[in-house]
Amino acid sequence: MVTQAGPSRARPLWVVGALGVLAVSMIAALLDGAADISPWQVVLQVVDWLPFTHVDSGLAPVEQGLLFELRLPRVLVAAVVGGLLAMAGAGYQGVFRNPLADPYLLGAAAGAGLAATAAIVLLPAVAGSIPVAAFLGAVGGVFLAYTLGNTAGRAGGTATLVLAGVAVTSFLTAIQTFVQQFKVEELQRIYSWILGDVGGGWDQLWLVLPYAAVSAVLLLLHGRMLDVLSVGDEEAASLGLRAARVRLVVLLAASLATAAAVAVSGLIGFVGIVVPHVVRRIAGGSYRIVLPLSMIGGAAFLVLADLVARTVLAPAELPIGVVTMFVGAPFFVAVLRMTRRTST
Repeated sequence: MVTQAGPSRARPLWVVGALGVLAVSMIAALLDGAADISPWQVVLQVVDWLPFTHVDSGLAPVEQGLLFELRLPRVLVAAVVGGLLAMAGAGYQGVFRNPLADPYLLGAAAGAGLAATAAIVLLPAVAGSIPVAAFLGAVGGVFLAYTLGNTAGRAGGTATLVLAGVAVTSFLTAIQTFVQQFKVEELQRIYSWILGDVGGGWDQLWLVLPYAAVSAVLLLLHGRMLDVLSVGDEEAASLGLRAARVRLVVLLAASLATAAAVAVSGLIGFVGIVVPHVVRRIAGGSYRIVLPLSMIGGAAFLVLADLVARTVLAPAELPIGVVTMFVGAPFFVAVLRMTRRTST
């Protein structure tokens, strides 16, 4: 009883601590940027936003517009996208029982990349076509992988599903490369989208929020069930848990989160691997704590990554996907080494 009560009592403390880190990250990202605005004036302007308060920040209308219309929505979009990708990664890792599984495992990235490329090449003048196309492409990629994996029957299990994801990813990536050849002059725009961007503004935030809410609720509600699945299907069945149904719901919720994130940000890698793994190392392996902490930690991680992307080469801007790759690639190698050491 003691071993179960300890983590249970510590869970609220971990969440409060993670929320504190997220708050500090968002404040830092709001205060700093390529534009030369006094942090103290930003603080006064934030206070002026609060109900029943009025403070003269001294910011010019142009500076207020930059803060309201560019910097604030960018911070919020980064937080939502980072939280979705990290939580989706934790969900995939729970389903496949593999710490190296990530949100793009089942073809979501390849499907979104193909659809976004097609929108850029074929519908360049249609406003809002890229997010919608990317969302539908991500959902379509996962659907193809899941359908292909199920054709092998139940005997293949999750391994067959992973192989189906690899096959679908390779096929869709090949088609994307083919489509790119129709308009070589659009390659820069395509690669800019692929490398990630969270500067879409308020419209992008309102677009992603409904899907974020649905997927987050579904995943958080299945944390305990993922804990039961981790002991094996037979043990889960003996406890009355339908393993196949739980896996399907978690995969659908994680895929919806991934599709929503990709639709507004492009393909930002490694968030779904780095953050859940760090959370497990710090707070333990129970998905009842891994899922919420991954969501909060992913939000903080991507907000800080975007801050680096905005400031390290100011006034130029580094693609946010490059920043996450710089962090994620060495981390991925370290995880591989630890996984190998554990298995030997």
